Amino acid sequence: MKELETERLLLRRIRREDAQRIYDCWASDPEVTRYLTWQPHASVAVTEAIVARWLADYDKPDTYRYGIELRETGELIGMIDVVGYHHGNPVIGYCSGRAYWGNGYMTEALKALCAALFEAGYSMIRIEAVRENIGSNRVIQKAGFRFANSREQPMSESKPEIVTINSYYLTRE
Repeated sequence: MKELETERLLLRRIRREDAQRIYDCWASDPEVTRYLTWQPHASVAVTEAIVARWLADYDKPDTYRYGIELRETGELIGMIDVVGYHHGNPVIGYCSGRAYWGNGYMTEALKALCAALFEAGYSMIRIEAVRENIGSNRVIQKAGFRFANSREQPMSESKPEIVTINSYYLTRE
């Protein structure tokens, strides 16, 4: 997994020492995690344990997990990764600290990851967002994804409420 650079961002491997920043910036924030499949982290120890698992995942060839860093300041502002595979196609997930919303950073990161995945040989990429998550749906559309369908389902095991999920796809042109 190589680092990816955009005009304003560096997408790089998560490091053990990122745990505190991840916890402080987004993982403990109920507003950031509102539409995600996981609950806010109760302590930095939770984040540290998850980061340890992520670091072990880098040994797998199909792991694409990036911290999103501002090139100008070196601040870690979020992350983006392949959260799974649907019929062999990568499925992307992302999140960032609230202070960084609305600046186009996630659209920029998403486009960079998609380009890298197409370069790696994938012909289709999938992504999903809860219908009510207007900002995320907008990011996905700005990155060129096309709407596939909607379905109702529980958010996740830890968040059993029923939500409407919008599914999108992007194909290599």
